[in-house]
Amino acid sequence: MSYRPITDFWLLARAKLKDGRKYYGAYLGGFPERARVLLGASINDPVLHVCGGMARYYPYKGGFGPNDKTLDLDPATKPDHLGNASDPDDYPFDFRAMLADPPYSETDAEHYAPGRTQYPLPNAILRNMIGALPIGGRAGIIHYILPACPKNAKFIACVGIVCGFNNRIRVFSVFERIA
Repeated sequence: MSYRPITDFWLLARAKLKDGRKYYGAYLGGFPERARVLLGASINDPVLHVCGGMARYYPYKGGFGPNDKTLDLDPATKPDHLGNASDPDDYPFDFRAMLADPPYSETDAEHYAPGRTQYPLPNAILRNMIGALPIGGRAGIIHYILPACPKNAKFIACVGIVCGFNNRIRVFSVFERIA
């Protein structure tokens, strides 16, 4: 029998942040809790939130853990690791799971301080996350694109995500480092 990835479909709530903060592109309500399950990460397992400088302000229990850290290019978000998701040298190596929520297009990138010229390509983000993980570590990315599986990884899951009517569908994909 051949391997088949996990597939699912999630209908999630609109994004919001703690203390009434506003930020374009914040996590959808219910997303990180569900993502952690597919990443194999409990609430106490450290997860690196890539392009996730504002992830610490996710308002619901179970989404951002006490040992989680952030990697972001925008210093105004006060990330734990100030770095470029497109640069493999900017990734820390002390995580078994990483979760990326980058801008989904160059147009979306205009809503963030780094701007269109710093738009991180999903395939590069995935390759960099996988390269920074130990064997058995998992990387997940939410995007409009399902990135290609790197040669040193296995495709684990693909989830369609919508947030109400008249919104584009997103895909959350998970990959596990095998070599």
